[in-house]
Amino acid sequence: MKPTTKAHLALLGTNVFFAINLSAIKFIVNEGFAKPFAINIIRVGLTTVLLWILFIFKPVKSLINKKDLGRFSLCALTGVAVNQLLFVKGLSLTFSIHAALLMLTTPILIVMIAAWILKERLNKFKISGLVLGITGAVILVTSKENFGEGSKAYLGDLLIISNAIAYTFYFILVKPLMKSYDPILIIRVIFTIGFFMMLPFCWQEFNEVSWDTFTPLAWTNLGLVVITGTFLAYLFNVYGIKILGASIAGSYIYSQPIFAAAIAISFLGESLTATKLAAAACIFLGLYLSNKTLKNA
Repeated sequence: MKPTTKAHLALLGTNVFFAINLSAIKFIVNEGFAKPFAINIIRVGLTTVLLWILFIFKPVKSLINKKDLGRFSLCALTGVAVNQLLFVKGLSLTFSIHAALLMLTTPILIVMIAAWILKERLNKFKISGLVLGITGAVILVTSKENFGEGSKAYLGDLLIISNAIAYTFYFILVKPLMKSYDPILIIRVIFTIGFFMMLPFCWQEFNEVSWDTFTPLAWTNLGLVVITGTFLAYLFNVYGIKILGASIAGSYIYSQPIFAAAIAISFLGESLTATKLAAAACIFLGLYLSNKTLKNA
């Protein structure tokens, strides 16, 4: 099999894994097997262990420059600690389909924050994309199903958006490191630092987990969250970027909400409403326009 074919399959797998991850986390929380922060520390902790085991079999000997330690720590804070805490907590409160669609705002936010921090120029397509992306997010957050009796889905949506903002800062912060270090080394280091950053916030809920209540289905879902939804998803994504480039790898994000919706409807009983479809149309179009250039017009 050609390396490019493997890379395309890896990127497709990455987005399938992320989509499965959404419903797997929802199942564990909804069925009362573990609370969000407990899932976080299990997910990040075990992934960190797996990344160090990988290092034993495939060591990367490059040393980290002292001047980059601060940037690594900021990447761990934004890309692992804050990102994961907000994501899993938000997902536990909202719908899987909402989370998948709102995560699509990340590339749109990258354009906006890059224009602010890096002074990158905004053209008419990018501005239109930003407006449409924000419109789609507002449609989801203010939808009627978010404000049903006892529902905190609106809060979950806001946490998912906050998570997307944190990940956007991570994406901008990590780019210079990608030029100097092996991507797997970067992931291993930021997961390790991020784990210790998260530990004080997650320890109490982790201590409350009753492992003897876990059913085979619960263990399966936890395995999907840790092994496929985190460890393999990150590795496959890095491999796809290395072979095909960030632009092609990024285009695969369009497939994630489709997979997520199909899984959530089939296994969690979520519904695909007209409101969700309208929000999806705005976000998809916004994502497309925000990545379009005048040259391609």
